[in-house]
Amino acid sequence: MHATVDGALDPRTDALVGDWLSLKEATERLGTKSGRTKQLLAERKLLAVRRDGAPAVPAAFIRDGEVIKGLPGTLTLLADAGFDDQETLRWLFTPDDTLPGTPVQALAENRGTEVRRRAQAMAF
Repeated sequence: MHATVDGALDPRTDALVGDWLSLKEATERLGTKSGRTKQLLAERKLLAVRRDGAPAVPAAFIRDGEVIKGLPGTLTLLADAGFDDQETLRWLFTPDDTLPGTPVQALAENRGTEVRRRAQAMAF
């Protein structure tokens, strides 16, 4: 898990994300063991930040028992573009009228090609 710069999640990002899961809740939703959830975090296939002193995962990242399609690749592209964890969350959860919706909604609705194209373009 990558910590935020000051260890605290800023209120703006917290509000954008909305629903959060503890690591235990994320593990339960994934139907896996905590070691596997930690592995997903270590491999940047899932993102958690410290919220109220404990790691938390955006609830929108898990759907039907799985990490939403396209999230791992998008997280990698944003990291390659120099985004920290809070910037990544802000980008994924900020509404974009041209998508429409937020990038994370587009990923959840299997419209990830355009999201990844945009994330990739920011890296250059």
